[in-house]
Amino acid sequence: MNPTGSFKVRGGLTLASRLDADERSAGLVTCSTGNHAQSIAFGARVAGTRAVIVMPACAPSVKVDAVRALGADVVIEGPTLAEASAHARHLAETSGMRFVNPGNDPAIIHGHATAYLELLQSNPGIDEIYVPIGSGSGAAGACLVRDAIAPHVRIIGVQAVGASAAYESWVGEAEVSREANTRVSGLATGCGFATPQSVLRGSRGTAGNVGLAAFELVPDDAIDDAAHLLATHAHLLAEGAGAASLAGLRARQERDGEAQGGSVAVVVTGGNVSTDEWKRLASR
Repeated sequence: MNPTGSFKVRGGLTLASRLDADERSAGLVTCSTGNHAQSIAFGARVAGTRAVIVMPACAPSVKVDAVRALGADVVIEGPTLAEASAHARHLAETSGMRFVNPGNDPAIIHGHATAYLELLQSNPGIDEIYVPIGSGSGAAGACLVRDAIAPHVRIIGVQAVGASAAYESWVGEAEVSREANTRVSGLATGCGFATPQSVLRGSRGTAGNVGLAAFELVPDDAIDDAAHLLATHAHLLAEGAGAASLAGLRARQERDGEAQGGSVAVVVTGGNVSTDEWKRLASR
């Protein structure tokens, strides 16, 4: 329901509001499969600066078109986000543009956190929140807000089983890189990001509800099932990454019974449905 059809616009606007004169003059460059790209394009337009978005060939065409429609320059580079990221960094180094890290920039995380501030202020009785995880910036924002105003709430991350870099980084002590084999473009992140991971891991071994309470890995078909359920029963259109939170809740309930908390929120983070996702929804 946000501009650009994703919660990520909150990060782009927050970052844009903090640019100094030199950064506005130089412009912004970033990498993304779609929703972060639109957020930076939108924020740059509001700030009156240029944005160059490097996107991999796997990015859905609907998201590429949306970024161009917002006035940003799009560069298609490499088959996956890893190659696009390397090229974006190179452009920043050679052009002097400000590189916006999709996961590690504090302004992005703080912007994403506003969604959870609004959620917990309007629904203080929530016990659990299920959050899709790509880079982890949204989940980190959820944890920061939870720690500040609702320490009883359990934050549960959800990622595609075929793109487990964030999960493996969370269970370990360092960020790892893994090949992303998922058709859910918004979750196809091939590496862990240090800044959100430092929040998601929390202070392990200490008392209190810190960091993520749990992490669910779900298959792509389960995400499609959740998107279909949202469309048919909630009349809500969700792209794969946006439906992942509901898929995580359903997986946890099937395995463990009812959720540990009494009142559960599932955050639908985006509704930018690709042509392939439309076809899978229609065929179910």
